[in-house]
Amino acid sequence: MKSKFIMACLGGALVSGAALAATANPFASNNGQIPTPAEYKGPLFALSHKYPSQVAPPPMPWRAAIGNAPISVQNAPRYAQALKDAVAKDMQTLLFNYDNWNAAQRGWYNEPWLGAQREAIHGMYVGTSAFDPSLFRVSGLTRPMTTYVLTYFDRTAAQTLSHIWGQSAMTPQITTSATQYAEGSLIVKAAFVTVGPEHWPVMAGSQAWPLYITTNATTGQNDKPTVTNTYLMQLDIVVKDSKSAPKTGWVFTTLVYDRNVAAGANGIWDQMVPLGAQWGNDPQANSTVNPAAPLLENWNNPAAPLYATETLGWGERLSGPNDGAMNDISVAAEEGRVFLKNAKDSSCLSCHSSAQWKASDPAKGMVSFLLPLVPPSPGATVAPLGGQPYLNSPAPGSTDWMKWFQNRPGTVPMDAGSVAADFDMVLTFKALPAWYKATTGKEHALGATDRTGKLIGRDYNGKQEK
Repeated sequence: MKSKFIMACLGGALVSGAALAATANPFASNNGQIPTPAEYKGPLFALSHKYPSQVAPPPMPWRAAIGNAPISVQNAPRYAQALKDAVAKDMQTLLFNYDNWNAAQRGWYNEPWLGAQREAIHGMYVGTSAFDPSLFRVSGLTRPMTTYVLTYFDRTAAQTLSHIWGQSAMTPQITTSATQYAEGSLIVKAAFVTVGPEHWPVMAGSQAWPLYITTNATTGQNDKPTVTNTYLMQLDIVVKDSKSAPKTGWVFTTLVYDRNVAAGANGIWDQMVPLGAQWGNDPQANSTVNPAAPLLENWNNPAAPLYATETLGWGERLSGPNDGAMNDISVAAEEGRVFLKNAKDSSCLSCHSSAQWKASDPAKGMVSFLLPLVPPSPGATVAPLGGQPYLNSPAPGSTDWMKWFQNRPGTVPMDAGSVAADFDMVLTFKALPAWYKATTGKEHALGATDRTGKLIGRDYNGKQEK
């Protein structure tokens, strides 16, 4: 089984060079594949990119919900609910009344350069393909699934998109000052799955969205696009809040669909319940050495649905079922390589803390990957093989592993010589590599993937694929 890391977190798959070369338009709404009227008659996605350059500081009711104190395990449920309430009106329209959704009018914006990856109806792109049923064995997943995701930035957050991309998006400004988000910036990401209730009972009653897609692990389809129903599983709400979370400056929250919660006046929105919140990496808790070490910067909702807790991250740190925090890893040991299937090796914040860009060498881009990987030896261009398709990982809990589980502010990069991107993985793992390929014709060092997620460039295990 292919490792799940390739399209995890707020990032996702990098498309093939051919697809990127087909368009140099940074604001393309989709990949050019449009369903016929016989297939679909509703509205199509339109990229929202008229970024504001200056916005007044927004109200922050999530701070008031916890008495303007730092967020903690005790008050995190109130904080998460306040965040959900803050985006409720807009998200209910986006998710459940799409005919009346107008992102630009409502003040929500998208990152440029992802048009070659977006399907036409909702502008979604592959989040992860494919999730193996073994990850959700307890909750009854019977077929592999692909997830599709869509990210929006609010007006406050979009100021940073303006600072980085300007009006043309052709010459991004990658500096520490340009990449920092203003206090109160909100970013949301919706995730839908290709399995319905017939293959995963937990999706019964969830919101269905038609997508015009090719990649579908559930059916094995990877060629001609078809209009296919997908089902709402997860909604992430992320906020820049250095007062509540001074160590990292960010609070990550995740909502998941729970069919066992009664729909109230707001319908399915009432069934989107918190999975948890994370505002630090808990570096003091080595969850391999001491699995019982308490997490002080993480709250998991004990009432969250079972399926969403099956894929929590290392030491049960927050990670949604879309986010790829469990992977097949290879670890060096005295007795030889040890292969660990579905090992917990990530979390929301640990993944996003690797968001950085080597502006002096954009061909290299992200020096470290999203997940713990053994780095190349001095002078090498690729990391050593770990036993494909297993990821060559540091030993869980080791010093090299803990590099991904530190608390750094968004101004401090994971690797010296890179520019920190303030936890914006969409920028460094997706938009900037796509920009680099489209404007230079060269493959980015992360490697590209085809539409099934198979690596066709250099991957971080050192394997070259034609």
